[in-house]
Amino acid sequence: MLSDTAVRQAKARDKDYKLSDSEGLYLYVTKAGHRSWRFKYRFDGKERRLMLGSYPEVSLKVARERKTEARRLLVEGKDPALEAKKAAIERKLATSNTFEVVARNWFELQKDRWTLVHANDVITSLENDVFPTVGALPVTEIDEPMVLLVLRKIEKRGAIETAHRTRQRMSAVFVHGIAEGVAARDPAAVVGKALKPVPRSRKRPAILSIEGLQDLFRRTEVEGAAALTKLASRFIALTAQRPGTVRRMAWTELEGINWYDGSDAPDALWRIPADHMKLANELKQDEEFEHLVPLAPEAVAVLRATWCLTGAGPLVYPSNRNARVPMSENTLSYFYNRCGYQGRHVPHGWRASFSTIMNEWALRNGTPGDRNVIDMMLAHIPEGVSGSEGAYNRAAFLERRREIASIWGAMLFDCLPAPHKLLSYRLR
Repeated sequence: MLSDTAVRQAKARDKDYKLSDSEGLYLYVTKAGHRSWRFKYRFDGKERRLMLGSYPEVSLKVARERKTEARRLLVEGKDPALEAKKAAIERKLATSNTFEVVARNWFELQKDRWTLVHANDVITSLENDVFPTVGALPVTEIDEPMVLLVLRKIEKRGAIETAHRTRQRMSAVFVHGIAEGVAARDPAAVVGKALKPVPRSRKRPAILSIEGLQDLFRRTEVEGAAALTKLASRFIALTAQRPGTVRRMAWTELEGINWYDGSDAPDALWRIPADHMKLANELKQDEEFEHLVPLAPEAVAVLRATWCLTGAGPLVYPSNRNARVPMSENTLSYFYNRCGYQGRHVPHGWRASFSTIMNEWALRNGTPGDRNVIDMMLAHIPEGVSGSEGAYNRAAFLERRREIASIWGAMLFDCLPAPHKLLSYRLR
């Protein structure tokens, strides 16, 4: 058997030679002086050799340990050389399958199921919050403390909900990696309870009386601001639809209105595409799930005034910088805050205003079933109705919805200036 001294003193000779240790292990010395450990064995009736590493990087002790492991594989009926090649391939795959690579593969498979806005939110959150910390690491080497490190950074800036959403997305990436055979487990699955709990959502502030809402219009519409902002405020109020849906509304979604002769539009309708609605992902691709909004005369009047400003472009309420980009989600919020309504009323609050006031009106003046009709107008699924049935029933009670929309519009804008007058008001 070899000693450490004999190995250390092995020098180059005129030709290659080897120094035997035991059980097939030997040190191979080239005439250039390079020394390496090799293991000679027989497998399937043939003599084979396995490289165990170079000396001095691999010591005599480590070489013997590797030889012992190779002999164990032989006892199990496995070829050590083949197992070594498989291990090398696995190491190469591990280093090439970084978290970022696996995450982008997962994203490409999923993005067609999402709206463009949601898809952009997903990839942006990964690029900003995850990839800088663990994106370059092999997905197999990321453990729970590393995942928690990513999420703690998000928590420190106060974005608790974002931290929880990011954990879910990281978990989905690991699960995808497991399915693809490039990951063994999901370390993001168990760290959720280590995060700060998501705070209870606060109700969006909303004024719940007609008098208060009329006063809001009187106060805001004399302020110096763009006419388009004030018209968007009126339209959200009249339709009680989600602000994001109004901001993305295209002129092509509107039906039953002649923009050139000013005639009545008793059948005016806003047909909101399914992919703009708050629906399950798989329903957003189905045209049957579009939402129909009958437009009251007051809403048509707002649109006619708006047409004078943006009718030449694709969007009804675009950004003031680009006619093809929707108005900023903050425009109306800032407008209301500037006018003194911070903490009192927000754009999304119009839905609560409409629901509260019109449900109270229905109790006194309405017909049986008006509560469900009002829910449908808000694109809510009525109580006791299944999700699929409710979604496919969005066109139900269209005439009653039109009647309620007209009553709401008349109540809201009684004694207020016509919308076209907003075009002549001063700018901020």
